[in-house]
Amino acid sequence: MPNNVPLINGKAYGWSNITIILAGAPLIGVTAINYDDETEKENGYGSGQMPIDRGEGNYKAQASITIRAGENEALIDKAPDGRLQNLGVFDIIVQYLVGTRRIKHTIRNCEFTGNKRDVKQGDKIIDVEHTLIISHIDWK
Repeated sequence: MPNNVPLINGKAYGWSNITIILAGAPLIGVTAINYDDETEKENGYGSGQMPIDRGEGNYKAQASITIRAGENEALIDKAPDGRLQNLGVFDIIVQYLVGTRRIKHTIRNCEFTGNKRDVKQGDKIIDVEHTLIISHIDWK
């Protein structure tokens, strides 16, 4: 469905327009966030070559987040035993703001699945990528 609202000052969505809120607090050390969902669908066939109906299966959502090492350590400090996997369940809100229009996506029931580092000689900045287990995404 086309959006009939013109762009404000010709600007499109960009990284600088994103606010990420994790467990109710803004997370400023985020360098990447990735989230998507899908529903299994399959065409059903009868007589002839064309599908006559469609079956629907399970819903699947996935997400990952990359944050600065310092921000990661702050999250570890909040975990009861220092393990991000035991931090508990939280939502992540991703807000895009362009002009006066705000788009909000909520990644629901997130949990960290692990904690790792990938650091090599010559790195100037250390980022930590985390895979999350989530239940679903609210796109509105």
